[in-house]
Amino acid sequence: MSEVLKIFKIGGGIIDDLAQLSEFLTELARVPGPKVLVHGGGKGASQMLQDLGIEPRMVQGRRITDAATLDIVTMFYAGKTNKQVVALLQQRGVNALGLSGADGNVIRAAKRPVKDIDYGFVGDLDARSVNAALLVQLLGAGLTPVLCAITHDGQGQLLNTNADTIASSVAVALAHSYEVELHFCFEKNGVLTDVNDDSSVIPRITPGLYQELKASGAIAAGMVPKLDNAFAALEAGVEKVVIENALRINDPVKTVLCRS
Repeated sequence: MSEVLKIFKIGGGIIDDLAQLSEFLTELARVPGPKVLVHGGGKGASQMLQDLGIEPRMVQGRRITDAATLDIVTMFYAGKTNKQVVALLQQRGVNALGLSGADGNVIRAAKRPVKDIDYGFVGDLDARSVNAALLVQLLGAGLTPVLCAITHDGQGQLLNTNADTIASSVAVALAHSYEVELHFCFEKNGVLTDVNDDSSVIPRITPGLYQELKASGAIAAGMVPKLDNAFAALEAGVEKVVIENALRINDPVKTVLCRS
């Protein structure tokens, strides 16, 4: 049986709160075996844009990334945020290595084509975009890659990229070398039947149950794209997907998505 690799993704809600980020990283350091961390950006970039008189623009929850915005998000995501996470992991005895997609050509994306909306310098990718061989080398050397949401196109252009998509693509790419578990970590204890009741965690969701929950409206609309991507990752070879509280990743309360 292949070695188990756990890929963790955290979002801006955890990144923005240093106490919660520190607590999550303490829990992450306790997780045995090889692991990869993918992180989003948080609100720091938006705040700096506003301080500079540049109003952040969002469409359907996705950032419009013009040239000025790209400069700022690169500074925050690949710079301050990524290196702070790496430093905090080093403090906890985890030999972390912070990477953007350009570093080691680890993730090469394609600029999103303009259709109804021009998202600017935003990158799209899939598992073929991931330099799995490099990540396997780094993991084999005992390093923990920490990937931010900045990729590149191979032609000198950096791109802002969705961190959930990066996590899913990396998981699928590494499923050929490891038994991969993909963990989406956020502020709730898992997928809830009642968003106002943290104890209403659904412990296990199969594709059939997921379709029933979607049809009934039991799953909040904002969770649907994340779960759609998660089930696609399972179909592409990822062994297990977990939705869990970032501060309780070593606790048994969580939602596990499975193929059947």
